[in-house]
Amino acid sequence: MPEPGYLALALGVAVAITVSLRALPFLLKKPIEGSALLADLGRWMPLGAIGILAVYCVARIDFAAAAHGVPQVAAIAATAAVHLWRRNALLSIITGTAVCVALSLVLG
Repeated sequence: MPEPGYLALALGVAVAITVSLRALPFLLKKPIEGSALLADLGRWMPLGAIGILAVYCVARIDFAAAAHGVPQVAAIAATAAVHLWRRNALLSIITGTAVCVALSLVLG
């Protein structure tokens, strides 16, 4: 077992790094406020993050399983349809989740 001093030092370093990384965006906000780069990042990052998550989730579908990916594909279709219909992200996510869970329970 490591020495208590070593553990305390390691914990202190981890806390310092975590707090610094959390504070960094707030410290940098004033100098880059109004920057074209910041505006572009604010516009494109949410779409990029959602795109990456969608690709990751679709790539993980097991089409060889008993349900053959039907719950996941139906949930994607329901999410897209509700979003195109209502333009409400929260409603779309809730609908897609409900469809996926319900079909997963039914199809096993």
